[in-house]
Amino acid sequence: MARGITESDVHTAADEIVDAGERPTVERIRAHLGTGSPNTVTRWLETWWRALGTRLDTHQRSLSVPEAPEAVTKLAGEWWALALKHARSEAENGFADKQVALLSAQEALGREREGFAAEAMALREAVANASQSERLATARTAELLRLVSQLEGEIKEQERQRNAALDRASDAEVARQAVENRLQAMVNEARAEREGLAQHVRAIEDRAHREVDLARQEAKELKGQVAAAHRAHASAEKSSFQSAERAKAEAVEARREADAQRARADALEQQLAKLKDLPAALEAAWRQRSPTAKARKPAKKKESARP
Repeated sequence: MARGITESDVHTAADEIVDAGERPTVERIRAHLGTGSPNTVTRWLETWWRALGTRLDTHQRSLSVPEAPEAVTKLAGEWWALALKHARSEAENGFADKQVALLSAQEALGREREGFAAEAMALREAVANASQSERLATARTAELLRLVSQLEGEIKEQERQRNAALDRASDAEVARQAVENRLQAMVNEARAEREGLAQHVRAIEDRAHREVDLARQEAKELKGQVAAAHRAHASAEKSSFQSAERAKAEAVEARREADAQRARADALEQQLAKLKDLPAALEAAWRQRSPTAKARKPAKKKESARP
């Protein structure tokens, strides 16, 4: 209700409604007051009806005329008793209507209360279901966040591994390029060494041929000298013979050295053919250079010994 009403407010409103020639009811009193709860108005209206008889008796006594004739007084009393009976009947009828209305209102309130209880139960169930759904959604969200975090970690680890693999591949490519460059340098060096050895072998062969030709020429000259001076001194003949033998020995030695150099060149060519698969053969080829240098030194001695 908008404001509180008192018992006096309800009784005054009921009296004013009766003065207007109408029977006081809860709806009329509330309309007359412009406010008031139906339950409050009903409670104070019941006290008004209960006090109505006493009020009427008091009013009757106040209206009695002491000097009136007995017949008039008797008629007035009967009329007043009839009025009281009629008022009581009206009050009882109003009270019965009020009780019916109250029962109807109570039944309606009960139905509304049951409906409200059912709605409250449904709302509680809905709230419980919503809470359960919220808990499930929260758990699923937490699990999804955990999975997302795990996937992000796995992605970062895969990126790290990929970057590491790319770095290793780059390092391997650099190492491969370095090995290829080194191998190419070794091949070029071996090719240059082979060409140098081939030139050296050709020079030795040419020198050996020249020495053989020179020895033959000297042998021919010695034979001519022997034929021209067959009677020369025995020591001169022996010296010529020794010179011819020495020349032949030198020629044989030069031919043997040429064959050895040719064999070394062939071995170097075979080693160069296997250079890409067997890098260690290149070191063996380098080690074979020392015998070649040793072979060059006696050749120089022979040239210096020649007259």
